[in-house]
Amino acid sequence: MKELFNRHIAHTSEHPIGLEIDYAEGPFICTTDGRQYIDFISGIAVSSLGHRHPEVIRAIEEQISRHLHVMVYGEFIQKSQSEFAGLLTSLLPENLDRIYFVNSGTEANEAALKLARKHTGRKAFIAFNNSYHGDTMGSLSVTGRDVYRDPYLPLLSDVHFFDFNDSSVLKDISNETAAVIMEPIQGEGGIIPANTDWLTSVRKKCSETGTLLIFDEIQSGFGRTGKLFGFEHFDVIPDILTMAKAMGGGLPIGGLASSSEIFEAFKHNPPLNHVTTFGGHPVSCASGHAALKVLTNSNLMSNAANIEQKIRASLNIDGVVEIRGKGAMLGLELEDKNLTEKMVIGAMNDGLILGWTLHSNTLVRLAPPLIMDEKTLDRAIEIVISNMK
Repeated sequence: MKELFNRHIAHTSEHPIGLEIDYAEGPFICTTDGRQYIDFISGIAVSSLGHRHPEVIRAIEEQISRHLHVMVYGEFIQKSQSEFAGLLTSLLPENLDRIYFVNSGTEANEAALKLARKHTGRKAFIAFNNSYHGDTMGSLSVTGRDVYRDPYLPLLSDVHFFDFNDSSVLKDISNETAAVIMEPIQGEGGIIPANTDWLTSVRKKCSETGTLLIFDEIQSGFGRTGKLFGFEHFDVIPDILTMAKAMGGGLPIGGLASSSEIFEAFKHNPPLNHVTTFGGHPVSCASGHAALKVLTNSNLMSNAANIEQKIRASLNIDGVVEIRGKGAMLGLELEDKNLTEKMVIGAMNDGLILGWTLHSNTLVRLAPPLIMDEKTLDRAIEIVISNMK
């Protein structure tokens, strides 16, 4: 298998991690050489219910016994789509009463940018330094990281970047701005939460100028921060909400939520002016619906707070400069690059998978599954501590 991987799979780095996966269950990934790893990054915030949750598997099996793809998104009435959208919108603020399903996070952001332009008739966007919104051309255009952007210039014009949590942005939000796009908690940027007063002031200025406010909750959504979506911590409601990652319970799906009024722009001049063939695939919707029911009918979101508390209390140790974030979306800032590399590689050798963000060579991203039990959490923390010495 390794030979086929090396010869025929297009790689995205010179040195892929290269674990050969046999199966995954709960918080564990098992490899063909018989090793078991604690997945402390959840496939980059995807497997929030752990791997192969039984309710999710049951929903997938039921759906595939009925039908797979039947028609381009939005034309046929499909039970799994409608039920998922109904439950999800019932948990969102009243202005976010419709869902447009897509396949991934970057597609959700692409659609949000197009929707903002079409609804407002404006061209300009405001985004933030160190943000990350995806790798397709539109999403990349509003991503505030030159390391991603520079190889693909020129990108969309009329995108203006400001520092996150800096009030200087307020003077540039005007009646020429289609949308302000941001992550309420920057992920790739270092797990940095927005300042509540600043976020409130941005919301107010957007409302005054008719500018749409887009929250990218692709990483922070679906219980990871201890609430269903991160914006709930700030009591600030967006005009468009984008989501993906944990949304599908392990299957690929993304979406954007907005108001019926704003979504009118996708229906006219011309009809079908934004379409997707596989968006809202019925199996992914069935999986996502089951995952959302598990999440909302359990104490898993409160477990995110327990995970945060335990990590903060246990990892207040030499070599750790700061722990940032909320719930089970945390960033561990270490004192130097060498220690960070040593710890991440050592942890992998000891059976713990961590995330080493590209934003900084001293930041380790922690995104454990919300189902993480105390014994497994303690073991993961022990591995981190032992590899900090």
